[in-house]
Order: sequence, then structure tokens, then C-alpha cells
Amino acid sequence: MCPLGEHPTITITMEFQLRAEFVELDNVLKALDLVANGAEAKQRIRTGSVKVNGHVETRVRRKLRSGDSVELGEHRIRIVAAGSGNVPGDHS
Repeated sequence: MCPLGEHPTITITMEFQLRAEFVELDNVLKALDLVANGAEAKQRIRTGSVKVNGHVETRVRRKLRSGDSVELGEHRIRIVAAGSGNVPGDHS
């Protein structure tokens, strides 16, 4: 049971495996079905709802490379290099 006024935080962690040198931020959100469409991806990014490597990111086409991390709400996405293992749900 949580102390009064506190709620447990649930974090959903995922990996996104690259197929090229980089992937653009809006495309990651769409590929992982974290947004309904490209317009929603752009809106969430531009309003400061997305963090890259712990910092608010407002560039829709921000290039993500292996080692980067993305946060959107309770979702945490780790960007991994191509060929770094068999990642279920490879969406790059």
C-alpha cells in the first residue's frame, strides 16, 4: 500500500533496433504505436512531452542513434544498434 497521496509509478521499457545509422524521433513514436499518427507525434514532440537523453526535445525530426534514450509518459525506449541481438518487435 502506498502512503497517502502517493501512487506507484509504472515504467514500460522497450528497445528499438536500428536498421540504419539513425532514425527520426517522430518515426520511433509511430513505429512503436505510442501515438495514433504522424500529426499526434509532431504535437506531442512540439509541446515538450518527449525527452531524449533526459532533456525535453521539440525537434520532430531529431536523429536518434544507438545509445540514445527516449521518454514519453511511462514509456522508456532505448535505441540499439542493428545486429545487437534479436529484439522482439524490431520496428526500425
